[in-house]
Amino acid sequence: MAYRRLTSTRVILEGEALTAAMVGIGMLFAARPMVNPNIEDTLLAASVEGMDHDDLRVLAILMTWLEVHRAWINVDRLTDLVRQHPGRRVQAFWCAVALWLGKDRRFFRLAKVYDGPTLDLLTTGTDFHLRRSGEDPRFAGGPLRLPAGILRERKKDVLSPAELAHRHDAYRRRIMLGPSYRADMWAELEHQPNLSTAELARRAYGSFATAWHVKQDWELLQQAATA
Repeated sequence: MAYRRLTSTRVILEGEALTAAMVGIGMLFAARPMVNPNIEDTLLAASVEGMDHDDLRVLAILMTWLEVHRAWINVDRLTDLVRQHPGRRVQAFWCAVALWLGKDRRFFRLAKVYDGPTLDLLTTGTDFHLRRSGEDPRFAGGPLRLPAGILRERKKDVLSPAELAHRHDAYRRRIMLGPSYRADMWAELEHQPNLSTAELARRAYGSFATAWHVKQDWELLQQAATA
């Protein structure tokens, strides 16, 4: 049977595991970081925590992270994850994010994942806060209504790209090779060079064909290094 790419996350992180993963991708919560967590899995789980469990602190830091690190997200995979997620509030959030970041054309498909009515991000008090403070400009015109000042914007809540590249191997490879399955596979091989092609594809959520080519390139460079 042919191998098919598995884009969906294997489990939605929550609790301490989610906090550790968020720290692992550069969100500065008070916890020990998970080593090299998958970036898109963590972003989806953080949005679930924020939207379905009303955790505004997580949403605020997630928005700051997206502003700082958006260039190195595998947007195609993130879009597939959001499409497959059943939560409409989560889909509305990512649609709003894609519209906000719409100058980057990679987010075009993500902006289409939600086509329902406009929702309030806050569970209560939206109209009162909107009259007092106006709308958060990052969400203006999108499928979510959010008053200004609710989600704080502090760059010091996340690591800089240089700091995260030092901590997270796949992120560093994405800077070098572009935000792709190939970059994540390369990072996996740096840790375990003897991974089978199928296991490499599984770990990086990529296709067997991409994993096969990455393995071939990896082995070629290893031979060159010893020539």
